[in-house]
Amino acid sequence: MSGGIELDFRVPLGRFTLTLAWKTTDPSLGLFGPSGAGKTTALEAIAGLRRDAEGLVRVNGETWLDTARGVRLPPEERGVGYVPQDTLLFPHRDVMGNLTAGRRRADRAGARLLSAEKVVEVLELGELKSRAITTLSGGERQRVALGRALCSGPGRLLLDEPLASLDLPLRRRILPYLLRVRREFGVPTIHVSHDPGEIQVLAREVTVLAAGRVVRQGRPDDLFIDPQVFPMREGGEIENLFRGTIVEIAHGAATVEVEPGVRITVSADAGETGESVIVTVRPEDLILAVDPPTGLSAQNVIPAIIHELREAGTGPGSPAQVLVALRVGRSDERIVATVTTKARDQLALAAGRRVHLIFKAQACRMLPG
Repeated sequence: MSGGIELDFRVPLGRFTLTLAWKTTDPSLGLFGPSGAGKTTALEAIAGLRRDAEGLVRVNGETWLDTARGVRLPPEERGVGYVPQDTLLFPHRDVMGNLTAGRRRADRAGARLLSAEKVVEVLELGELKSRAITTLSGGERQRVALGRALCSGPGRLLLDEPLASLDLPLRRRILPYLLRVRREFGVPTIHVSHDPGEIQVLAREVTVLAAGRVVRQGRPDDLFIDPQVFPMREGGEIENLFRGTIVEIAHGAATVEVEPGVRITVSADAGETGESVIVTVRPEDLILAVDPPTGLSAQNVIPAIIHELREAGTGPGSPAQVLVALRVGRSDERIVATVTTKARDQLALAAGRRVHLIFKAQACRMLPG
């Protein structure tokens, strides 16, 4: 399978056997699932770190594993940049020493080299180059680990929960770096996370794992409204994504044009006119109105059409939520709002009904596109 990835392998574990089949040409992939689902094992099998993996791994037309034919390419010949959960940086080297270690690996493997200077610039590591690894914060260590992987000239990045050890404010500061890496270097990536917001921002196609088996595969905007997947969030937040371009910045706010006739106002202190961005807003921050609203302080009122409604429990003893999937403008990506069953019934919400999405500018977060 040229230009994509084909997986069909098994790895025996203590409680179950991980079984993963996946065939796709999308370069931005996500593995999602609860802790202990087998996500890290899957990455290790792709990277060649699991000798007990059996089956097939084929990437960009090259066979890395085919146990039926006796093919098992060693890790160093697979050309992956693997960033594990604990970063595994060299403590006896400074930041630049860790980056150049990745560069030396690329030299030995004859890989396509990325400019170390460009990596330093994109990840904003310039002021850290001579720092000892032991003096770095968690977010700084993650950026260095990502930089070292990039400097190794990978054909594919494997990122294992890169933000899991960071608190929410720090995760939100590091996430834009991952987006910049995708934009600046275009390296195909498999991103593992149990946080649905991360997966939605960073992946275009997702496989959901639970207890070593595939639950669902598809686009994140579809998967996370599935009642079978929705309870797997483990406290993580679903994010709605609007992709657009900044057309105006004034009075501490940015106006983002999603498409002609659809604009969003975002509270922002950064950004430039003409810049491509992603605007995120949580489902619980969206209000639905069946009649045109007036006299609101909320800056965003957008026409939408209900695509479907799905009921999903939020946990033992918690009231059921209704996930309302909507379409805005011409986009085929679904926007999700959450309402109670009472609100659904009182407003007579149903598929095909026209409504208005209402949300505040302060409820939005803007990321580089």
